[in-house]
Amino acid sequence: MARRLGGTYFPKLDDKGRLTLPAKYREHFADGVVVTRVQEGCLAVYDVETFDSLDARFEARATSEADVRAYQRWLNSGSHDDVPDRQGRITLPAPLRAFAGLDHDVVVLGAGDRVEVWEPERWQQQSAQLDEVFST
Repeated sequence: MARRLGGTYFPKLDDKGRLTLPAKYREHFADGVVVTRVQEGCLAVYDVETFDSLDARFEARATSEADVRAYQRWLNSGSHDDVPDRQGRITLPAPLRAFAGLDHDVVVLGAGDRVEVWEPERWQQQSAQLDEVFST
C-alpha cells in the first residue's frame, strides 16, 4: 500500500519553473511523477503508479459514460510526466503554472494519495473555507 502523504510546505519555484520537492516526499516520487490540473485550481502531483490506477478506474467507465470520458480527456490532456532530478526538482510546465496561478511562491501540501501545489492566496482562501466547514 502506498504511503499517505501529509504536511504543508512553502517552497519557491526557480526561474525555470521547477519545484524542489520537500525532502519528505522525494523517496516517494523518485521513480517519476505525473503533474496535472485538478478542479480547485491547483496542481496535483501523483506517483506514476497511483496516477495509472486512477486513470484505470476511469477507463472502466469511459466507454459508456460521456462525463467520465470528458473528465478523463481534461485530466490527461493537462498532465505532464517527469522524473525528479538529483536535487529533487520537477518541472511545472508553463500551461500548468498558468492554470494554477503559480509564479514564484507556492504552497505544497500532502493530500493523502497525492501532493497538491497551490498559489498561496488561493490556498489561504481554500484553507479558511475548510477550517470553517470542519472545525465546528
